[in-house]
Amino acid sequence: MREQSNPNSTATLEQEGRSQTTVDLRSDTVTKPTPEMRRAMAEAEVGDDVYGEDPTVNRLEQRAAEMFGREAGLFVPSGSMGNLAAMRVHIRPGQEIICEERGHVYNFEMAAMAAIAGGLARPVRGNDGVLSWALVKEAVRPKSPFRAQTGLIACENTHNIAGGRVLPPDLADEICDEAHALGLRVHLDGARIFNAAVALGRPVDEITRKFDSVMFCVSKGLGAPVGSLLLGSREFISQARNERKVLGGGMRQAGVIAAAGLVALEKSPARLHIDHENARLLAEGLAGLPGIRLDPAKVETNIVVFDISGTGMTSAEISEKLRAQHVYANGVSPAAMRMVTHCDVDRAGCLRAIELMDRIVRRVSPAG
Repeated sequence: MREQSNPNSTATLEQEGRSQTTVDLRSDTVTKPTPEMRRAMAEAEVGDDVYGEDPTVNRLEQRAAEMFGREAGLFVPSGSMGNLAAMRVHIRPGQEIICEERGHVYNFEMAAMAAIAGGLARPVRGNDGVLSWALVKEAVRPKSPFRAQTGLIACENTHNIAGGRVLPPDLADEICDEAHALGLRVHLDGARIFNAAVALGRPVDEITRKFDSVMFCVSKGLGAPVGSLLLGSREFISQARNERKVLGGGMRQAGVIAAAGLVALEKSPARLHIDHENARLLAEGLAGLPGIRLDPAKVETNIVVFDISGTGMTSAEISEKLRAQHVYANGVSPAAMRMVTHCDVDRAGCLRAIELMDRIVRRVSPAG
């Protein structure tokens, strides 16, 4: 299929006083709203969402619940708040939350599960980030007056730091079935669940059906400027709505941003395969460079994580050299980097990043 261009794919650096275009591979959170989203935002019908009176927010919540086969949905400002609200509903303070050791809820949410939800993380090492029941069951705590009890299992799909790996549906179903048999609940951090659905060729309701709650973002690969949705039973969402207010997430005329989320939900999943194709192109180009270790076959969605220890440089040093030539990327550790494709990065941008990385690792002065 011919690659579609995004009108925002040439980002400028006006705030830095420069006119050069950039290739921003730091994250799919950097996407700009499309003209259609901006029009929807300008024309949005609004009300007070804390009173449940914003019609656009209500439509977004209802549409998301419908797509995932759930009774209800809740619009929250961020995925982190959605995850946290779910944890506060599912567990009692002092209980453990089993999660993958590189998972977002454990590493990138400011320890909110402990500080605010009162949960103790019980990290488990997955297979390239992928959890299975065989791994999870070893971490489930037996009944004891001396140990914190297991309160929740948290999965992630796709797995960010594992390079956008997809959680296979059969493994997800087994985790949920076995957990439920023990009386445990399972939450899904599905920030990029639509990427997983596209990679699997299956609808989101199919691959998330057995989870007790699901969070997904409209502000990442789907391209909306703000927001995430938390989904579950009507009773669960009623409780989560109270938790959102406790966490300061009660918004007023939020239809202005929900309108962009509606456009993202309806339009953006159909083009995510382009981001996946660009990520594979990026991975294949990077894998051939000296000092870089990367298996392109493991790049399933839009995230490329690669080892740069063989270059003799740290990720911070390489990031600085890239930035000097208006290509942005982040390190995930001193020895590893991450590049994320999205609607504002096209094939040409990926090729430019590969060429510049080639020059950097070979110690060749980058072209102007």
